Amino acid sequence: QAQLVESGGGLVQPGGSLRLSCAASGSIGSITAMRWYRQAPGKERELVAARASGGSNTRYSDSVKGRFTISRDKANRTTYLQMSGLKPDDTAVYYCRLTTPWGDYWGQGTQVTVSS
Repeated sequence: QAQLVESGGGLVQPGGSLRLSCAASGSIGSITAMRWYRQAPGKERELVAARASGGSNTRYSDSVKGRFTISRDKANRTTYLQMSGLKPDDTAVYYCRLTTPWGDYWGQGTQVTVSS
C-alpha cells in the first residue's frame, strides 16, 4: 500500500532552520511533480513550494521565497523542504503532495512551530 511519511517538524526559535522530509513507500508509480503546502489554524491550506520531477517549474509563494528550498532524492523517493530564516508566521502544519500518473498522494502532515 502506497503511503507518504513526513518527518522533521518541531519547535524552533525565530531565525532557525528545519528540514522537512516526505518519504514515499509502496507502489506509487513515477513521481512527476512534488509540492509542499501548509495550513495554519483558522486559515486555508497554502501552496508554498512546487517543482517538477526534473527540477523545472520550481516556484515558491512570495511569503517563503528566498528562505525555503524544495528538493528531492530520487533514489530514496524522498522530497525535502529546507526552511531557514523561520518566522512565527511560518507556524503551521506542513503537508507534502506527490503527483504520479496513478494520482495524487498526500502526507499526514507535520507540525512546525516557530516561537521564542
